[in-house]
Amino acid sequence: MTDSAPDAAAQAASAEVTLADEFKTAFREHPAAVAIIAGQTATGPVGLTASSVSSVAVDPATLSFSVTRATGSAGGLLEAGDITVNLLSLDQETLALDFARSGAPRFTPEQGWEHFPTGEPYLPQARETLRCRIASTVKVGGSTIVLAEVLEVLHGSSTPPLMYQNRRFGRLDASSFDQ
Repeated sequence: MTDSAPDAAAQAASAEVTLADEFKTAFREHPAAVAIIAGQTATGPVGLTASSVSSVAVDPATLSFSVTRATGSAGGLLEAGDITVNLLSLDQETLALDFARSGAPRFTPEQGWEHFPTGEPYLPQARETLRCRIASTVKVGGSTIVLAEVLEVLHGSSTPPLMYQNRRFGRLDASSFDQ
């Protein structure tokens, strides 16, 4: 008699990897707008590039995003409590890359950061800036979903939004929306 339990476990693990790969591929092909989420901590400003920002509710105005760990910049944002979500324009790809790479320059004078009177860093040249307060977090696997209540909205650049799809930045074809 042979023991089929190890084979079943190996097949289940293989199916999970396959599902995870398929899931990543599906969302890699799904275009998303790009934002820099920033906050002020006791040791200075922190920020990261995100493509997971979504509106959740209008009353109260609430958005969501996810971070993959609670350390580094993501941990700093969770600690900050009050944050900004800066929706980037097409001409801010270099800035998005800087905040996506560990060790890249951040919050330099050349990047154009300013601060709200309440301390949060923001980009006045972003398409939109939403000043938020983290309302709650939910751990899901190795990620944390953040729900943030919007406190203030600043309208900025009218340049088309910076989009991300299949590991590349690009633009939304606005002509497809013309009628």
